[in-house]
Amino acid sequence: MVKSKKDLNNTILIAIIFGVIAGGITSFAISEFKAEPTEEELIKEFYDVENAVHISPHGLRKHMGEDPDVVLVDLRSQEEYEEEHITGAINIPAYKDRDHSDYGAVDRIVGEFKRINTQNTNTEFIVYCYSSPCMTGRKVGKILTENDIYVKHLGIGWNEWRYFWTLWNHPHEWEITNVEDYISVGPEPGEIKKDLTGTGCPIEGGLGC
Repeated sequence: MVKSKKDLNNTILIAIIFGVIAGGITSFAISEFKAEPTEEELIKEFYDVENAVHISPHGLRKHMGEDPDVVLVDLRSQEEYEEEHITGAINIPAYKDRDHSDYGAVDRIVGEFKRINTQNTNTEFIVYCYSSPCMTGRKVGKILTENDIYVKHLGIGWNEWRYFWTLWNHPHEWEITNVEDYISVGPEPGEIKKDLTGTGCPIEGGLGC
Protein backbone atom coordinates (compact mmCIF):
# COMPACT_ATOMS: atom_id res chain seq x y z
CA MET A 1 0.00 0.00 0.00
CA VAL A 2 2.86 2.32 0.92
CA LYS A 3 4.65 1.45 -2.31
CA SER A 4 1.56 2.17 -4.37
CA LYS A 5 1.18 5.56 -2.74
CA LYS A 6 4.84 6.34 -3.42
CA ASP A 7 4.46 5.28 -7.05
CA LEU A 8 1.39 7.51 -7.36
CA ASN A 9 3.29 10.51 -5.97
CA ASN A 10 6.16 9.88 -8.37
CA THR A 11 3.72 9.65 -11.26
CA ILE A 12 2.10 12.94 -10.28
CA LEU A 13 5.51 14.62 -9.92
CA ILE A 14 6.63 13.39 -13.33
CA ALA A 15 3.37 14.59 -14.87
CA ILE A 16 3.84 18.04 -13.34
CA ILE A 17 7.42 18.25 -14.63
CA PHE A 18 6.39 17.24 -18.13
CA GLY A 19 3.49 19.68 -17.99
CA VAL A 20 5.80 22.55 -17.10
CA ILE A 21 8.24 21.59 -19.85
CA ALA A 22 5.47 21.25 -22.41
CA GLY A 23 4.01 24.60 -21.40
CA GLY A 24 7.40 26.27 -21.73
CA ILE A 25 7.98 24.76 -25.16
CA THR A 26 4.52 25.83 -26.30
CA SER A 27 5.04 29.41 -25.08
CA PHE A 28 8.43 29.56 -26.77
CA ALA A 29 7.00 28.20 -30.01
CA ILE A 30 4.17 30.73 -29.98
CA SER A 31 6.52 33.65 -29.34
CA GLU A 32 9.04 32.47 -31.94
CA PHE A 33 6.61 31.60 -34.68
CA LYS A 34 4.06 34.37 -34.20
CA ALA A 35 3.08 35.68 -37.60
CA GLU A 36 4.82 38.88 -38.64
CA PRO A 37 2.42 41.82 -39.09
CA THR A 38 1.36 42.37 -42.66
CA GLU A 39 2.28 45.49 -44.60
CA GLU A 40 -1.32 46.66 -44.31
CA GLU A 41 -1.25 46.21 -40.52
CA LEU A 42 1.99 48.17 -40.26
CA ILE A 43 0.53 50.99 -42.36
CA LYS A 44 -2.59 51.09 -40.18
CA GLU A 45 -0.46 51.21 -37.03
CA PHE A 46 1.60 54.05 -38.49
CA TYR A 47 -1.45 56.21 -39.16
CA ASP A 48 -3.00 55.35 -35.80
CA VAL A 49 0.16 56.63 -34.11
CA GLU A 50 0.43 59.71 -36.33
CA ASN A 51 -3.14 60.74 -35.57
CA ALA A 52 -2.77 60.04 -31.86
CA VAL A 53 0.45 62.03 -31.45
CA HIS A 54 0.59 64.85 -33.99
CA ILE A 55 -1.34 68.11 -33.74
CA SER A 56 -2.03 70.21 -36.81
CA PRO A 57 -0.59 73.73 -36.54
CA HIS A 58 -3.76 74.91 -38.32
CA GLY A 59 -5.90 73.28 -35.68
CA LEU A 60 -3.78 74.81 -32.94
CA ARG A 61 -3.94 78.29 -34.46
CA LYS A 62 -7.69 78.04 -34.90
CA HIS A 63 -8.34 77.10 -31.27
CA MET A 64 -5.68 79.18 -29.52
CA GLY A 65 -6.99 80.55 -26.24
CA GLU A 66 -10.18 78.51 -26.27
CA ASP A 67 -9.41 75.55 -24.01
CA PRO A 68 -7.55 76.07 -20.69
CA ASP A 69 -6.88 72.33 -20.51
CA VAL A 70 -4.59 72.54 -23.55
CA VAL A 71 -1.06 73.49 -22.51
CA LEU A 72 1.42 74.32 -25.27
CA VAL A 73 5.02 73.73 -24.15
CA ASP A 74 8.12 75.30 -25.72
CA LEU A 75 11.12 73.01 -25.11
CA ARG A 76 13.78 75.45 -26.27
CA SER A 77 16.11 77.22 -23.87
CA GLN A 78 14.78 79.95 -21.60
CA GLU A 79 16.74 82.66 -23.43
CA GLU A 80 15.29 81.63 -26.79
CA TYR A 81 11.80 81.41 -25.33
CA GLU A 82 12.04 84.92 -23.89
CA GLU A 83 13.24 86.32 -27.21
CA GLU A 84 10.11 85.03 -28.97
CA HIS A 85 7.71 82.12 -28.66
CA ILE A 86 4.29 80.98 -29.87
CA THR A 87 1.67 82.97 -27.99
CA GLY A 88 0.24 81.03 -25.07
CA ALA A 89 3.15 78.62 -24.78
CA ILE A 90 4.88 78.02 -21.47
CA ASN A 91 8.56 77.12 -21.25
CA ILE A 92 9.92 73.85 -19.88
CA PRO A 93 13.43 74.01 -21.33
CA ALA A 94 15.28 70.92 -22.47
CA TYR A 95 18.25 73.18 -23.23
CA LYS A 96 20.55 75.07 -20.85
CA ASP A 97 21.11 77.69 -23.55
CA ARG A 98 20.87 77.89 -27.33
CA ASP A 99 24.03 75.77 -27.73
CA HIS A 100 23.75 73.18 -24.95
CA SER A 101 21.07 70.57 -24.24
CA ASP A 102 19.90 69.75 -20.74
CA TYR A 103 18.53 66.25 -21.36
CA GLY A 104 20.26 65.11 -18.18
CA ALA A 105 17.87 67.17 -16.07
CA VAL A 106 15.21 64.46 -16.24
CA ASP A 107 13.92 65.07 -12.71
CA ARG A 108 13.42 68.77 -13.38
CA ILE A 109 11.72 68.27 -16.74
CA VAL A 110 9.45 65.48 -15.51
CA GLY A 111 8.75 67.39 -12.30
CA GLU A 112 7.53 70.45 -14.21
CA PHE A 113 5.08 68.39 -16.26
CA LYS A 114 3.91 66.49 -13.17
CA ARG A 115 3.33 69.72 -11.26
CA ILE A 116 1.05 71.06 -13.99
CA ASN A 117 -0.69 67.72 -14.36
CA THR A 118 -1.34 67.59 -10.62
CA GLN A 119 -3.00 71.00 -10.72
CA ASN A 120 -5.24 69.89 -13.60
CA THR A 121 -5.56 66.17 -14.35
CA ASN A 122 -7.34 67.01 -17.62
CA THR A 123 -4.29 68.75 -19.03
CA GLU A 124 -3.48 67.99 -22.67
CA PHE A 125 0.16 68.80 -23.34
CA ILE A 126 1.38 69.76 -26.80
CA VAL A 127 5.15 70.15 -27.13
CA TYR A 128 7.26 71.82 -29.80
CA CYS A 129 10.95 72.46 -30.29
CA TYR A 130 13.06 73.96 -33.07
CA SER A 131 11.73 72.39 -36.26
CA SER A 132 9.80 69.44 -37.67
CA PRO A 133 12.87 67.14 -37.82
CA CYS A 134 14.03 68.21 -34.33
CA MET A 135 14.22 65.15 -32.04
CA THR A 136 13.91 67.08 -28.77
CA GLY A 137 10.13 66.71 -28.55
CA ARG A 138 10.37 63.01 -29.32
CA LYS A 139 13.11 62.41 -26.75
CA VAL A 140 11.31 64.37 -24.06
CA GLY A 141 8.06 62.62 -24.98
CA LYS A 142 9.73 59.23 -24.51
CA ILE A 143 11.11 60.26 -21.11
CA LEU A 144 7.66 61.43 -20.05
CA THR A 145 5.93 58.20 -21.10
CA GLU A 146 8.33 56.35 -18.80
CA ASN A 147 6.86 58.49 -16.03
CA ASP A 148 3.21 57.99 -17.03
CA ILE A 149 2.87 61.40 -18.69
CA TYR A 150 1.71 61.46 -22.29
CA VAL A 151 2.20 64.47 -24.53
CA LYS A 152 1.23 65.29 -28.09
CA HIS A 153 3.55 66.81 -30.66
CA LEU A 154 2.97 69.93 -32.75
CA GLY A 155 3.34 69.03 -36.41
CA ILE A 156 5.86 71.84 -36.98
CA GLY A 157 8.53 73.53 -34.89
CA TRP A 158 9.36 77.09 -33.95
CA ASN A 159 11.28 77.78 -37.16
CA GLU A 160 8.35 76.85 -39.40
CA TRP A 161 5.90 78.79 -37.25
CA ARG A 162 8.01 81.93 -37.13
CA TYR A 163 9.89 82.02 -40.42
CA PHE A 164 7.88 79.87 -42.85
CA TRP A 165 4.33 81.06 -42.25
CA THR A 166 3.35 80.49 -45.87
CA LEU A 167 4.73 76.95 -45.83
CA TRP A 168 1.90 75.53 -43.73
CA ASN A 169 -0.90 78.07 -44.06
CA HIS A 170 -3.30 78.05 -47.00
CA PRO A 171 -2.46 80.49 -49.83
CA HIS A 172 -5.67 82.45 -49.33
CA GLU A 173 -4.58 83.13 -45.73
CA TRP A 174 -1.20 84.60 -46.58
CA GLU A 175 -2.47 88.13 -47.11
CA ILE A 176 -5.02 88.17 -44.30
CA THR A 177 -2.90 86.77 -41.47
CA ASN A 178 0.24 88.05 -39.81
CA VAL A 179 2.64 85.80 -37.91
CA GLU A 180 3.40 88.67 -35.52
CA ASP A 181 -0.12 88.33 -34.13
CA TYR A 182 0.73 84.83 -32.97
CA ILE A 183 4.12 85.57 -31.42
CA SER A 184 4.88 86.78 -27.88
CA VAL A 185 8.04 88.16 -26.29
CA GLY A 186 9.30 87.87 -22.72
CA PRO A 187 9.01 85.38 -19.84
CA GLU A 188 5.19 85.21 -19.87
CA PRO A 189 3.13 83.03 -22.25
CA GLY A 190 1.12 85.96 -23.60
CA GLU A 191 -2.50 85.93 -24.72
CA ILE A 192 -3.99 85.68 -28.17
CA LYS A 193 -6.10 88.66 -29.24
CA LYS A 194 -9.79 87.89 -28.75
CA ASP A 195 -10.65 88.82 -32.32
CA LEU A 196 -8.21 86.17 -33.58
CA THR A 197 -9.65 83.28 -31.59
CA GLY A 198 -11.37 80.80 -33.89
CA THR A 199 -10.18 82.54 -37.06
CA GLY A 200 -7.88 79.79 -38.27
CA CYS A 201 -8.62 77.18 -40.87
CA PRO A 202 -12.39 77.19 -41.61
CA ILE A 203 -12.49 73.54 -42.66
CA GLU A 204 -14.57 71.52 -40.19
CA GLY A 205 -15.28 67.83 -39.65
CA GLY A 206 -13.13 64.76 -39.39
CA LEU A 207 -10.92 65.83 -42.30
CA GLY A 208 -10.68 69.42 -41.12
CA CYS A 209 -7.65 71.21 -39.79
